[in-house]
Formats: sequence, structure tokens, C-alpha cells
Amino acid sequence: MANELTFEAIRGVQSRTAYYTVMVPMKMVPRLFIFDGDGLPPDLRAQRVLSKARVPQIANYLAENWDNYILSSLCASVDGDLTFTPAGSDGSLRNVGTLSFAMDARIILNDGQHRRAAIEEALKTRPALENETISVVVFADRGLGRSQQMFSDLNMNAVRPSNSLNILYDKRDPLAGLSVDVFRQVPFFNRFLELEKKSLSNRTTKLYTLSSLQQAHEWMVGPTGDRFGASTLDRVVQFWNVLYNIMDDWQRLDGGSLNAHDLRQNTVHSHGVLLQSFGVLGGSLIDAFPETWPEKLQSLSSLDWSRRNATLWEGKVMNDARMNGQRRSVLLGAAILFETVGLPLELRMKAAIDAQGQVAA
Repeated sequence: MANELTFEAIRGVQSRTAYYTVMVPMKMVPRLFIFDGDGLPPDLRAQRVLSKARVPQIANYLAENWDNYILSSLCASVDGDLTFTPAGSDGSLRNVGTLSFAMDARIILNDGQHRRAAIEEALKTRPALENETISVVVFADRGLGRSQQMFSDLNMNAVRPSNSLNILYDKRDPLAGLSVDVFRQVPFFNRFLELEKKSLSNRTTKLYTLSSLQQAHEWMVGPTGDRFGASTLDRVVQFWNVLYNIMDDWQRLDGGSLNAHDLRQNTVHSHGVLLQSFGVLGGSLIDAFPETWPEKLQSLSSLDWSRRNATLWEGKVMNDARMNGQRRSVLLGAAILFETVGLPLELRMKAAIDAQGQVAA
């Protein structure tokens, strides 16, 4: 009928209630699905407030990877009569057919409002996306209370993968690619880098996470991973291998005379904040001394990395003997490394030192 919307659909059952999966052309997504308003209080909404920061991220992903992207299904509730017409009466054909509902039916997104808004934005710069489709799981609307419960259930059971695992599987981000290549080419990291978990447990045999290494590389070679041009990967691998030969504790861990737990309990260098500080040092040192930086780096062998050395580390990478992973701590730790190898402090380090002094005062 002219006043109905009809989609090819597959019917299923959850909680003894029918639901349907349909394919919706991208061009129909913005005008078909309603977002129920930023202005409403939480108790009158069926989902979270739209994050203005997330929408352009997803939209850019779609526009830039329009020939190689993937989007998960939307989930929607239709406030109106749903009519399912099966393709046949026997076997599997009973659950394949068409789903129809009135064009003026109210359709609320229970999950996927950011994807919906991003599709709308991406279509402005990539109109070729308009005839591509996204799958939508459709339920009959059973009121605000049920919609809120659906949102809660969907997000309660969703587990976001760790940053490390995202980095490991990301084939688009050049910095992620660099970090994975370094993991594979630096023997120490190959043995002592955690690739999946968000944090390190007390019993782990690993020393750092891949996410921490990626952060160190962002400081070292920038977000695009190309500070040293075509030789960037070689330079970074060389830096970590030279540092390994300087760090007695890394070698003792590798040889089995130390364990990762004790090392993390007793030293500052075994935490992500100092790994990032090493990254800051590496980029600047290689820039300043392209040929002789390995010799300059040897000065680090004189540092006392013990967490008991409060005079050196407290108030910089530690607060009350607890490690501090803030950006300022990375720069304060890097300042110590710069002074040790004889590099002049950068403006961002001086600013961090000034800010630390104000906090202490």
C-alpha cells in the first residue's frame, strides 16, 4: 500500500516475542529513525545524549573508507502495527518475507543513534553511500519503560575490546601498524608485551601493554608514525634495542632472575608512564643526534630507577609513592631523562615543571 513502508525481512523470536531483521538503504536512515531529543531529562529518554565528538569520528571513518568499512546493526522499536508476510508456509520460508508498517509510525532507535547521525553526515560528502544498506533489528514498541530496559540490556552486555587489541587488529592506522611491527621485531617486546588486556594483573609475566607502547610511539614519531620518513620503523626498532642493552633490569627479566611483578613493584621504568617518557626522549634524541644518539643514550645507565628514590621521582611520575600516568607526568619523567643525557629541556617540559611547582605550592 502507498501509505506503508515495506522491507524484506527475516523473522526471529526472543523472549517469546517476534522481532525482525531488515535491510535499510543508507539514504533512508536519517529520515526514518528518530532520536528522541537532547533536551529531555534522562528518565524521559530511551538512550544516552548524542555525543557531538563521536559523530564526526564515525562519519569520517565512513567517508574515508567508503569502499572498505563495516557498521554493526541498528536496533529500533516501531510504535505501530507490524505486518509480516512470509514467503511461504513451509519450513524456513515461514520466517523469510516482508515486514510492513505505516509510514507515519514512530520509530525509536534503542541502539545506534551515533551511527545514524554519522550516516547522515557522511552522506553529505559521500553520496555514493546512499544505496548501500545497514541491517536494522526491529521490535514492536512496548513503551518507554521497555525501550529504556532494552538500551540498558544492550549496553550492559556489550564488552568493549581493550585498546591493545584494537591496535593489534587495526590495519588502517599507520601508528598502530608501526607499533605492531615494533612488537614483532624487538625481541624484548615480543616476549613481555600484553596484547589483549586493558591492564596488567599482579600475576602477569608481561611488563607493558601494546597500548602503552603505542602511546610511547605517538610521543616519539607523531600520530602518523612518520617522523623519520622511510627509516622511521628502523630507527624506532633500533632505539628500543639499544635501550634494552642499557637497561639491566630488562635483561635480568629476560634472563629469568627477575619477575615482572617485582619489577613493577620496585621500579618506575617498568610502568607505562616511563615507557612514554622514553618515547619523548627517543624522538628528540634521534632528531638532535642522528648518528651519535646511541652513545648519548648510554647515560641512562647511571639513573636510579627505584621507586624508593623519592627525591628523583616523587612529584614527577609518582604521587605519594603511587605511579601517575598523566600527560604532565610523562613530560616530567622525560625532563629527567633529557637532563641525564644532556638534552636541553623543551618548552612543554618547562611548562609541566612550572605547573608542578604551582601545584606543590
